[in-house]
Amino acid sequence: MSFNVSLLGAEAKRNEIVARTLNWWDRNRRDLAWRAAPGETPDPYRVWLSEVLLQQTTAQAATPYFQAFVAKWPAVEDLAAASHEAVISAFAGLGYYSRARNLHACAKEIAQRGGRFPSQEAELRTLPGVGAYTAAAIAAIAFGRRAAPVDGNIKRILSRLYALKDPITQARSAIAAAAGALAPSNRPGDFAQALMDIGATICRPRTPDCPACPLSEVCAAVWSGVPEAYPGRAAAKVRSLRKGAVFFAHRADGAFLARRRPPRGLLASTVELPGTPWTSKGPGGAWRDGAPVAARWRKLPETVEQVFTHFALTLTVYAAAVKDAAPDGCFWVSPDGVGEAGFSNVMRKAVARAVGRQ
Repeated sequence: MSFNVSLLGAEAKRNEIVARTLNWWDRNRRDLAWRAAPGETPDPYRVWLSEVLLQQTTAQAATPYFQAFVAKWPAVEDLAAASHEAVISAFAGLGYYSRARNLHACAKEIAQRGGRFPSQEAELRTLPGVGAYTAAAIAAIAFGRRAAPVDGNIKRILSRLYALKDPITQARSAIAAAAGALAPSNRPGDFAQALMDIGATICRPRTPDCPACPLSEVCAAVWSGVPEAYPGRAAAKVRSLRKGAVFFAHRADGAFLARRRPPRGLLASTVELPGTPWTSKGPGGAWRDGAPVAARWRKLPETVEQVFTHFALTLTVYAAAVKDAAPDGCFWVSPDGVGEAGFSNVMRKAVARAVGRQ
């Protein structure tokens, strides 16, 4: 479906949508850790950092990560000077670890530029890990450029505002055109953030609170009587299943063996328990081949489950008391250091399962 500018109606209607949105924002804006206060100039570093951390997660989940990042690295030059392992560890639990690698690479690039972020979308997109959405968000929020960032919340709002029936994946061009046509020259950052807040708190995927929405009177989905029917839903993807085994080798003092994953690929550079590859058939009778040391391994009764974008994973956990030195590629982790070690979510589950069974 191609977007028809006539959907916006007269210029007066466009202006009404912008005015309604900004008026609502001035009264109801969320107080978020990374947002500049009214009248305060936004810090591009904090805007960029927050947008990276917010990808694929909620503001509530991202807030403690943002606070930890700015406490450790208050300026982009500080982040650039950090070790790769420190950045990965600070990112652990948010998933999509290529973002952490790109975050560090981008910080280094900005530091080489004297700590200054470019203000134009096109130049922002040349930075590591900065795509179309992030570039538009930085340009609009941090620099007041007329740009149209389109996140998941905004996609849903625009699909409903103009009753775009197609699933979002099929309506991207129409949504992008609608966002570009609406983006105001005055207060573009506030307008974008207002739409994000409306999507997060009112125009929810299910049970939207239309009576509380400032755009309900001009929303085609509301007038249809079934706003939750927009956008259309794509067919659910069938995920493949993979299995593996992990090994919790612990000493008398409670420390246990861990290792770091390769710097590229799934869960890149995160810390994990030693284990077997994850395959559709699982380790089968060869599960001992993944053990870091020879020991009297016992199988724990409960498995660990994790769903990734393209597959679902089931891990069997084995535990054993050991006295040997850490083998090559492994190191000891103190039980008190699990939170700072850089374990991914699935490995945190595995560690918790094993610690609870000691």
